[in-house]
Amino acid sequence: MKPEEIRGKSADELTDALRNLRKEAFNLRFQRASGQLENTARMRVVRREIARIRTVISERSHQAAAASKR
Repeated sequence: MKPEEIRGKSADELTDALRNLRKEAFNLRFQRASGQLENTARMRVVRREIARIRTVISERSHQAAAASKR
């Protein structure tokens, strides 16, 4: 996903996507440990997508906190 796509999603959609990506990362780690992982680059992609989503969620919470202080 591109950052523009992530920013266009609602909070519920982001949490669902984050949950799915964490499950995928978990499964990829098991595949790597058992020697069954064929596409090792997918681990990197998943980690970065998780980071992007967490960044957007964090930005939104910081914006909400700043707005409530005003």
